Amino acid sequence: MIDTIREKFDLRETDIKTYSPLTLAFMGDCVFDLYIRSILVANGNRGVNGLHKDKSNLVKAKAQAEMAEALQELLNDDEKEIYRRGRNAKTASSAKNADMSDYHKATGFEALLGYLYLQGKEERLLELVSSAVAFYQK
Repeated sequence: MIDTIREKFDLRETDIKTYSPLTLAFMGDCVFDLYIRSILVANGNRGVNGLHKDKSNLVKAKAQAEMAEALQELLNDDEKEIYRRGRNAKTASSAKNADMSDYHKATGFEALLGYLYLQGKEERLLELVSSAVAFYQK
Protein backbone atom coordinates (compact mmCIF):
# COMPACT_ATOMS: atom_id res chain seq x y z
CA MET A 1 0.00 0.00 0.00
CA ILE A 2 2.83 2.43 0.79
CA ASP A 3 4.08 2.16 -2.80
CA THR A 4 0.64 3.13 -4.09
CA ILE A 5 0.54 6.12 -1.72
CA ARG A 6 4.03 7.22 -2.79
CA GLU A 7 3.02 6.97 -6.44
CA LYS A 8 -0.33 8.74 -6.05
CA PHE A 9 1.15 11.66 -4.11
CA ASP A 10 4.45 11.75 -6.00
CA LEU A 11 6.50 11.12 -2.85
CA ARG A 12 10.16 10.30 -3.09
CA GLU A 13 11.49 7.10 -1.60
CA THR A 14 13.77 7.57 1.39
CA ASP A 15 16.09 5.37 3.40
CA ILE A 16 13.78 4.19 6.18
CA LYS A 17 16.76 3.18 8.33
CA THR A 18 17.55 6.88 8.77
CA TYR A 19 14.15 7.57 10.35
CA SER A 20 14.01 8.05 14.08
CA PRO A 21 12.52 5.13 15.97
CA LEU A 22 9.77 7.40 17.26
CA THR A 23 8.78 8.32 13.70
CA LEU A 24 8.61 4.61 12.88
CA ALA A 25 6.52 4.03 16.03
CA PHE A 26 4.19 6.88 15.02
CA MET A 27 3.51 5.02 11.77
CA GLY A 28 3.40 1.59 13.41
CA ASP A 29 0.82 2.73 15.95
CA CYS A 30 -1.51 3.68 13.12
CA VAL A 31 -0.84 0.52 11.11
CA PHE A 32 -1.45 -1.77 14.09
CA ASP A 33 -4.63 0.11 14.99
CA LEU A 34 -5.91 -0.25 11.41
CA TYR A 35 -5.15 -3.98 11.33
CA ILE A 36 -6.87 -4.59 14.66
CA ARG A 37 -9.91 -2.54 13.64
CA SER A 38 -10.06 -4.43 10.34
CA ILE A 39 -9.99 -7.78 12.15
CA LEU A 40 -12.70 -6.74 14.61
CA VAL A 41 -15.02 -5.31 11.96
CA ALA A 42 -14.50 -8.32 9.68
CA ASN A 43 -15.78 -10.52 12.51
CA GLY A 44 -19.23 -8.97 12.16
CA ASN A 45 -21.33 -5.87 12.53
CA ARG A 46 -21.39 -4.82 16.19
CA GLY A 47 -21.89 -1.77 18.31
CA VAL A 48 -19.13 0.81 18.20
CA ASN A 49 -18.67 0.80 21.99
CA GLY A 50 -17.96 -2.94 21.99
CA LEU A 51 -15.61 -2.60 19.04
CA HIS A 52 -13.75 0.23 20.78
CA LYS A 53 -13.41 -1.75 24.01
CA ASP A 54 -12.05 -4.81 22.20
CA LYS A 55 -9.70 -2.67 20.12
CA SER A 56 -8.40 -0.86 23.20
CA ASN A 57 -7.61 -4.16 24.90
CA LEU A 58 -5.36 -5.16 22.00
CA VAL A 59 -3.62 -1.87 21.25
CA LYS A 60 -2.79 -0.85 24.83
CA ALA A 61 0.88 -0.78 25.82
CA LYS A 62 0.70 -3.81 28.13
CA ALA A 63 -0.79 -5.99 25.37
CA GLN A 64 1.72 -4.74 22.81
CA ALA A 65 4.60 -5.35 25.24
CA GLU A 66 3.46 -8.96 25.72
CA MET A 67 3.11 -9.41 21.97
CA ALA A 68 6.58 -7.95 21.39
CA GLU A 69 8.12 -10.37 23.88
CA ALA A 70 6.36 -13.33 22.24
CA LEU A 71 7.59 -12.32 18.78
CA GLN A 72 11.29 -12.07 19.63
CA GLU A 73 12.16 -15.57 18.45
CA LEU A 74 10.46 -14.92 15.10
CA LEU A 75 12.42 -11.75 14.31
CA ASN A 76 15.46 -11.62 12.07
CA ASP A 77 18.52 -9.57 13.08
CA ASP A 78 17.40 -6.46 11.18
CA GLU A 79 13.94 -6.57 12.81
CA LYS A 80 15.47 -7.11 16.26
CA GLU A 81 17.62 -4.03 15.75
CA ILE A 82 14.63 -1.88 14.77
CA TYR A 83 12.68 -3.18 17.79
CA ARG A 84 15.66 -2.45 20.08
CA ARG A 85 16.02 1.09 18.72
CA GLY A 86 12.31 1.73 19.32
CA ARG A 87 12.37 0.19 22.79
CA ASN A 88 15.38 2.29 23.79
CA ALA A 89 14.15 5.57 22.28
CA LYS A 90 13.96 8.52 24.61
CA THR A 91 10.39 9.76 24.69
CA ALA A 92 9.31 13.27 25.60
CA SER A 93 6.15 12.04 27.30
CA SER A 94 5.48 9.42 29.91
CA ALA A 95 3.11 6.48 29.67
CA LYS A 96 -0.47 7.37 30.51
CA ASN A 97 -1.89 3.98 31.47
CA ALA A 98 1.13 1.68 31.51
CA ASP A 99 4.37 1.18 33.36
CA MET A 100 7.45 2.51 31.60
CA SER A 101 8.85 -0.93 30.80
CA ASP A 102 5.68 -1.92 28.92
CA TYR A 103 5.55 1.51 27.28
CA HIS A 104 9.09 1.14 25.91
CA LYS A 105 8.47 -2.42 24.67
CA ALA A 106 5.26 -1.23 22.99
CA THR A 107 7.18 1.61 21.34
CA GLY A 108 9.67 -0.95 20.02
CA PHE A 109 6.81 -3.09 18.72
CA GLU A 110 5.22 -0.11 16.98
CA ALA A 111 8.59 0.98 15.53
CA LEU A 112 9.03 -2.48 14.04
CA LEU A 113 5.56 -2.42 12.49
CA GLY A 114 6.10 1.08 11.12
CA TYR A 115 9.44 0.04 9.65
CA LEU A 116 7.95 -3.00 7.91
CA TYR A 117 5.05 -0.95 6.57
CA LEU A 118 7.28 1.80 5.22
CA GLN A 119 9.55 -0.82 3.64
CA GLY A 120 6.52 -2.23 1.82
CA LYS A 121 6.94 -5.60 3.55
CA GLU A 122 3.22 -6.20 3.96
CA GLU A 123 3.46 -10.02 3.96
CA ARG A 124 5.96 -9.96 6.81
CA LEU A 125 3.91 -7.35 8.63
CA LEU A 126 0.78 -9.50 8.36
CA GLU A 127 2.71 -12.57 9.49
CA LEU A 128 3.97 -10.84 12.64
CA VAL A 129 0.66 -9.17 13.48
CA SER A 130 -1.14 -12.48 13.00
CA SER A 131 1.33 -14.25 15.30
CA ALA A 132 1.12 -11.47 17.88
CA VAL A 133 -2.68 -11.46 17.97
CA ALA A 134 -2.83 -15.27 18.08
CA PHE A 135 -0.40 -15.29 21.01
CA TYR A 136 -2.33 -12.63 22.90
CA GLN A 137 -5.71 -14.29 22.42
CA LYS A 138 -4.53 -17.57 24.01
